[in-house]
Amino acid sequence: MQQNAYPQLYYIAEERFSCRSYSSEPVDPDTLIAVMDLVRLAPSACNRQPWMFIQATTPDERAAVIESYPREWIATAPEFIIACGNHDESWKRPQDGKDHTDVDVAIAVEHLCLAATTLDLATCWVCHFDPAVIRKAFNLPDHLEPVAIIPIGHPADGVAPTPKNRKTLDGIFRRGKF
Repeated sequence: MQQNAYPQLYYIAEERFSCRSYSSEPVDPDTLIAVMDLVRLAPSACNRQPWMFIQATTPDERAAVIESYPREWIATAPEFIIACGNHDESWKRPQDGKDHTDVDVAIAVEHLCLAATTLDLATCWVCHFDPAVIRKAFNLPDHLEPVAIIPIGHPADGVAPTPKNRKTLDGIFRRGKF
């Protein structure tokens, strides 16, 4: 398969990276809405859309995000989006009851990351955080689970994607049986 079959998408996927240093430049509110509007279009199992995205808007909410993931770099992000899954609305596979909340939220979060990249913003998936801190700070109802924190903003000067170390196509794709 040739990467020139879909050059714009390939470029965006190559440019998207986990940013851990942001500039102090604020994110334009209309730009953030444009990113979230693309998230709205993400597919989900049986179109259940079992998600809610919450922007940390107050100093207390920002402090809670930083407390939940006490790594120094996260405080540099001008915005935080909390991706939550709604287990009450998610599709469950009938054969074994597998709940697809995490799968659906992951698809939507990656839409967020790719949309942000197209608008010269940077993001990072943060999954290693204390969900109890987030739950309390945002007064989340029981049916919403905080799945990921997405810092979003302009990368700091000099921060750019590093070369990606990815498996080859043969290493991830096969036809037929093992």
